[in-house]
Amino acid sequence: MSRSALHRTTLPVVLLATGLAVAACGSSTTPAADASVVAPVTVAGVTLTPDQALHDALPDAVKKSGKVRVATDVPYPPFEMYVSEGSKEMTGLDYDLGQAIGAKLGVRFEFQAQKFDGIVPALQAGKYDAAISAITDNKEREQVVDFVDYSVSGSGILVAKGNPQKITTLDDLCGHAVAVQTATNQQKLLDKHQDKCRELGRGAVDVQAFPKDSDAQLALRSGKVVADVLTKPAAGWTAKTADNGAAFELADDPAALGGYNASPNGIAVSKNLPQLTDAVQKALQSLIDDGSLARIYDKYGVASIAVQQATKNSAVD
Repeated sequence: MSRSALHRTTLPVVLLATGLAVAACGSSTTPAADASVVAPVTVAGVTLTPDQALHDALPDAVKKSGKVRVATDVPYPPFEMYVSEGSKEMTGLDYDLGQAIGAKLGVRFEFQAQKFDGIVPALQAGKYDAAISAITDNKEREQVVDFVDYSVSGSGILVAKGNPQKITTLDDLCGHAVAVQTATNQQKLLDKHQDKCRELGRGAVDVQAFPKDSDAQLALRSGKVVADVLTKPAAGWTAKTADNGAAFELADDPAALGGYNASPNGIAVSKNLPQLTDAVQKALQSLIDDGSLARIYDKYGVASIAVQQATKNSAVD
């Protein structure tokens, strides 16, 4: 499955023996005193201040170090990106979310680049405390890490600016030429929808598969297709950024605001750190309640995938 398939679902799970459990922060020495609570942080135009009660609930090792070590795989827009080509400075929805949660907890979320397929094994080995990298929360992964779910997303529909064909749902694609990237879940989604198109008497979707989504977008620009079906976060980001928002727009189906075949993405936390999992969940709920989470998601054009409640281990498969 390519990186543009529905979710980042190919990350392997390694079941480690219990004898490999490590200390909470993985450090050979423990600082003698609690690190100072971090100063307020501004994310997506919102200034966030530490919550002392949440800070106090953190594991002792995290409080003393003043940081949470976070693994992420860059790039994967709009979740993970570098500020500019050649830069190692990170940005993106996941990075901003980490800074916001860290601000609430009064510690730094220190992001480090890690190849995607090595993230869960590295968490199990104690190299990191958590991972924020558009990881799909599934039951297999829940065996070895805990998740705090922060978004629900699936496939979305990208259309030309102004939506000339008035496309809102998958049914509206029946009888039209539609672009997808080859061998993705989006191609499977359209193939499966052909029976529904026939039932509606609208004709089959003329699925145009391209090796790269950039080719699919080119077909949409030229009018060869009426839509491009891709992951909803990628569709939202493309609509927001291509030609400064003048080229495309996102078709939002009110019955599938998170996208089609949506499943949760979660912040993965080491099972050795249950206090951290609980604190992250409470911090995320605080960001939901005060509207900060919506501001962060809107910054990246993906407001519809934000959760309304911070849940733990909510896998649907």
